[in-house]
Amino acid sequence: MITYVFPGQGAQKKGMGEGLFDEFRELTKQADEVLGYSIQELCLNDAGGNLHQTQFTQPALYTVNAMSYLKKIIDTGQRPDFVAGHSLGEYNALFAAGAFDFKTGLELVKKRGELMNRATDGGMAAVVGLTEEQIREVLHTKGLSGIDIANLNAPTQIVISGTKADIDQAQPVFESTKGVEMFVPLRTSGAFHSRYMQEAMREFENFLENFQFLDMKIPVISNVQARPYIASALSENLVRQITHPVKWTESIRYLMGKGQMAFEEIGVGKVLTGLIARIQAEAGPLIVTEEEVQSQPMERRAGTKVVTAMNTESESPKSSVAVLERDGLVPAEKKSLMAATLGDATFKQDYNLTYAYIAGAMYRGIASKEMVIRMGRAGMLGFFGTGGLGFSVIEAAITDIQKELNQGQAYGFNFLHLPSDPRKEEQLADLFIARQVKVIEASAFLSVTPALVKYRAKGLVQDENGLFSSTNKIIAKVSRPEVAEAFLSPAPERIVAKLLAEQSITEKEAQWLMKVPMADDLTVEADSGGHTDGGVAYALMPAMRKLRDEMMVKYRYPKRIRVGAAGGIGTPEAAAAAFIMGADYIVTGSINQCTLEAATSDAVKDLLQQINVQDTEYAPAGDMFEMGAKIQVLRRGVFFPARANKLYDLYRMHASLDDIDEKTKIQIQDKYFKKSFDQVLTEIKAYYTPEEWEHALNNPKQKMAMLFKWYFTYSSRLALQGSEESKVDYQIHCGPALGALNQELKGTTLENWRNRHVDEIALILLSGAAQCLKDRLNAILGADERRTDM
Repeated sequence: MITYVFPGQGAQKKGMGEGLFDEFRELTKQADEVLGYSIQELCLNDAGGNLHQTQFTQPALYTVNAMSYLKKIIDTGQRPDFVAGHSLGEYNALFAAGAFDFKTGLELVKKRGELMNRATDGGMAAVVGLTEEQIREVLHTKGLSGIDIANLNAPTQIVISGTKADIDQAQPVFESTKGVEMFVPLRTSGAFHSRYMQEAMREFENFLENFQFLDMKIPVISNVQARPYIASALSENLVRQITHPVKWTESIRYLMGKGQMAFEEIGVGKVLTGLIARIQAEAGPLIVTEEEVQSQPMERRAGTKVVTAMNTESESPKSSVAVLERDGLVPAEKKSLMAATLGDATFKQDYNLTYAYIAGAMYRGIASKEMVIRMGRAGMLGFFGTGGLGFSVIEAAITDIQKELNQGQAYGFNFLHLPSDPRKEEQLADLFIARQVKVIEASAFLSVTPALVKYRAKGLVQDENGLFSSTNKIIAKVSRPEVAEAFLSPAPERIVAKLLAEQSITEKEAQWLMKVPMADDLTVEADSGGHTDGGVAYALMPAMRKLRDEMMVKYRYPKRIRVGAAGGIGTPEAAAAAFIMGADYIVTGSINQCTLEAATSDAVKDLLQQINVQDTEYAPAGDMFEMGAKIQVLRRGVFFPARANKLYDLYRMHASLDDIDEKTKIQIQDKYFKKSFDQVLTEIKAYYTPEEWEHALNNPKQKMAMLFKWYFTYSSRLALQGSEESKVDYQIHCGPALGALNQELKGTTLENWRNRHVDEIALILLSGAAQCLKDRLNAILGADERRTDM
């Protein structure tokens, strides 16, 4: 089943509805006549700056949402099983259900907006982190009796409403309350959905007496009751909605309780998509007996004339779904294309996922345990970023994640190649084996190593049919064909022999290793944040998929190795392009760094929130400095990439520090390091064995590399700590995908990173990708039909 949901006030943004006004000229004309001004001019240009004023906002959103719904029906022919709208959006839900025609709905919304705009000296604020019961307890114990709960948006995201003075008084109270993540005052003039809207409610009730309503063809979930509308109570619900809280959480839980339900946001923005993801992650379905729902059947309101059909003659012929279905223009397979159906079904089944979506690892735990847990609860896979962390920190993260995701939800840990420290790599593999970490992301590998082979061997099993597989799953992240070929092959014989001789694996495990590939799945990484080869997705994906097919034939693997796409995915269009190229799943990285769950400093997130697609640059990778490996980092607002590249150029051109001119050495110590070379050497000595230290001091080139690499560790630490005085030296791994996402979210509540959650961003990308694919298919089919007509 599918539910269409419609956003309310707060989703508006300049430019909304572009293309719709030309497509629905008759409705645009009707809107102009009802409103007395150009709806197209208001939405697209907002020259007078009126779009964020309630009396203009509500008609504008209603119009764009309504046109978006009609276009959706025209393009797909898919009518939803249920509809719901948040506050103002409920009028769009009723329009979609056939309760009234477009013009009637707009007249209602116009009046509602005017009445609500009269409310002054009111305020609203979002409280994030507390449940409804906890908020009520704070209001009661702190004497804040003048405040009402207005919007129950998610289990721990709730909006309160009251006089401006009361809201101002409440802010320090909530900010000092344990568990509160954020207290965000909203830009409203009135205390909407509260007792303070009584006058507006009474006037609106009188206004509604002049209207007749139609039969509802689709169940509409009421904001007031969080249950399906009853036709006889339609007017009453619209009146009560003005002063009563929006029960959005309960509405979504009710719909979740109806069975397997998909949600699709229609209209402006993706705010509701994010809220729904949060509800699904934090609350279970609400099972309601049919007796409760059916106790008052959807019947005609007493004394009200009910019209049984809309007059579609005056509207565009395209608005009739029946015509589209009759003529067979909507293929059945298109109707089921949605976020949960994208990607490979076996991939989702093997990893126990609802969505073919991975949040990739970011070093030093920036891809945090909170991120992994939230992804797992949302039916997605997240990888904890182990790079640069000690074993005690990694093991603590394993404990916490396994405690929270104990019902079979997916989670994984990054396994970063350490060419300079193979012993540490083997110790990490041993930790994962001992703690039964069943999924790892192998990244930055140039070839298969003994640590990887051992991890693979310890999970090998043979089923009753004699087929081999591994419970220790490896998803290899690759960007070069030769590395991909290594992971698509069985373990190298020389490494297997070495491990067998060391008794690290058994004879049976050695034999079984020859029957399976090193990786279960292959993530093809194009140009990305962090370590990158700067590959192009359009070239890499087809080549890697062809290589996969060839290796499947060569080794006669019985099970298909899935190929996923990573790098540059920050918008629905980019995600759609990945799936079109044959990706079985997608992986995101940079975009997750600018969410509440990312374990980096607020200062870093503030910088990242502002970037565009051109604000990144390549720099040397500190962990592979001598090899010349590259990372992609933030350029805007920092000097790190320029300074890091200069250090590498100096290393490349000189044999020792003594060869560098004195002026440059002073600049490095004073401006870059803010320490002398001797102070740096004293600081890093503890990280080397006596033998390594002696060897480095006797090798001038190695000593120079050792000193310069300290800057990379230092710059990462500054960023993670959010050091204000050293912001220019922040090293922030990031690709252009985040810049693209920032532009996608501009003008919405998610423009601010403090409103972004990793799973909600994922659903925005997936839902948008599904819509992009449907739109593109419709356009192609339309072009084919036009050519046929010619």
